[in-house]
Amino acid sequence: MQAVGCTAVASYYAHWPCLFPQHGPGKKHDRKIVLEPWQQAVVDAHPWEFVRGLIHSDGCRITNWATRLVGGVRKRYEYPRYFFTNKSDDIRKLFTDTLDVLGVEWTYCTRGGVPFNVSVARKASVALLDAHVGPKF
Repeated sequence: MQAVGCTAVASYYAHWPCLFPQHGPGKKHDRKIVLEPWQQAVVDAHPWEFVRGLIHSDGCRITNWATRLVGGVRKRYEYPRYFFTNKSDDIRKLFTDTLDVLGVEWTYCTRGGVPFNVSVARKASVALLDAHVGPKF
């Protein structure tokens, strides 16, 4: 059964690897992922669409929370935050390089000392992503 708002698409074409040379045997994070010049031109022309696609595939928007001592009393506060998680250094770099071009501030959150997670938590940057990425279905 298909989820509401989703469309299943299948395509069989012997030359997909010619069009998308990043596709290949083995794990993505074990092979080099580099955009071809024509692919980079598309990303350069449509950076928000690229970021949206990456977040919708390997990211999320959450409500994060933290506590702070205010007047001797521990208070909880919440704020929106985006995460992008990918084991591939190359894919994370494509994502963060595009965020840099768009003026979105980001940081790494490490897992066991390895920066798998990219975090966007600054209010202005979250607002930019909210305006251009939209909800994930």
